[in-house]
Amino acid sequence: MLDSIKKLIISIIIAFFLGGCAVVSSPVGDGAIITNVKGPIAVTSATGTDKVGNATCINVLGIVAAGDCSIEAAMKKGGITKVQHVDHKSNSILGVVSWFTTIVYGQ
Repeated sequence: MLDSIKKLIISIIIAFFLGGCAVVSSPVGDGAIITNVKGPIAVTSATGTDKVGNATCINVLGIVAAGDCSIEAAMKKGGITKVQHVDHKSNSILGVVSWFTTIVYGQ
C-alpha cells in the first residue's frame, strides 16, 4: 500500500513538471491539449479595413521565446498607417509549443 502511494506521488510530481511550459495568453485560458482562440485587443474610431498585418511570437517548452508580435510590427508588415481594430490569435499544442499572433486591420 505504501509503495502504491509513493508511485502515485512520484507520478503526480512528474506530471506537474512535464505539464506544459509553453503557455499563451487566451481570454478563456489554455487548453490542456490544444488552444486555438481568437479575440479582440482594441478598437479605434478610424474607418476602413483595406489592409491586414500579422505579427507572431513563439514559445518552445518555456525555454525559448522569440519574435515581435507588437501592434507596430503588424502595422509595418501590413503597410498600415491608420489602425481600425486589433485582434489576437492564441495557439498552443500540448504546452510544448505556443504562438501568439497580433492581427491589425486598417488603412
